[in-house]
Amino acid sequence: MDIQLRDDERLDYLLAEELRIIQSPSVFSFSLDAVLLAKFTYVPIRQGAIVDLCSGNGVIPLFLSARTKAKITAVELQPRLADMAKRSVDFNHLHEQIDVIEGDVKVIPKQLGIEKFDVVTCNPPYFPAHEASDKNIKEHLAIARHEIHLTLDEAVQSASQLLKQGGKAAFVHRPGRLLDIVTAMRANRLEPKRIRFVYPKEGKEANTLLIEGIKDGKPDLKILPPLFVYDDQGEYTEEVREMLYGNN
Repeated sequence: MDIQLRDDERLDYLLAEELRIIQSPSVFSFSLDAVLLAKFTYVPIRQGAIVDLCSGNGVIPLFLSARTKAKITAVELQPRLADMAKRSVDFNHLHEQIDVIEGDVKVIPKQLGIEKFDVVTCNPPYFPAHEASDKNIKEHLAIARHEIHLTLDEAVQSASQLLKQGGKAAFVHRPGRLLDIVTAMRANRLEPKRIRFVYPKEGKEANTLLIEGIKDGKPDLKILPPLFVYDDQGEYTEEVREMLYGNN
């Protein structure tokens, strides 16, 4: 299938999934955080409905499509990023499984329906809005990374509204916001059930947090084994390498 690339866009490989994705260094390219979240979150294998909030160029729905037959809805505020996601979905012939919606996460539950989904994933902006003005950051990247249009509390609230009772919500964030995200989840009926900390390498502080909760679940939190990204030689660890490149 032919694909039209714009400006500095390129077509990259998602090797483990044998898919392709449109990326742009000036507009949006996914990070390892998206890979980690896509691999961490629970998904039903055959049936169900999944929604990915703050979807960017659609990388998490693409990753999840390799693990599930469930319908996936991607929600992205920025028109340019949503367009990139739609073209990637079409290129991979996944338009029957993945639906990309250009919309605001804060109001998307009213549009998609309250308590209609089995799983919600979200890679929200990490940094306070005021930090965006301190740096020379392009608008697309600033909105994706800073709480300019969406705060953590708002993202968690929308995730809860979308979820059926017993549904699961998974987030990736920074360890420094652990108490904030747990507080927000519990305030919105999402009981944290699994946490995994990700470390650049052994001996370093964690720099990424993966957390999954169940709507109206009973308190019982599991702390999973740590995930190390690099080994002592500066190479990806076997677990991360398998995430990125598959078993080959």
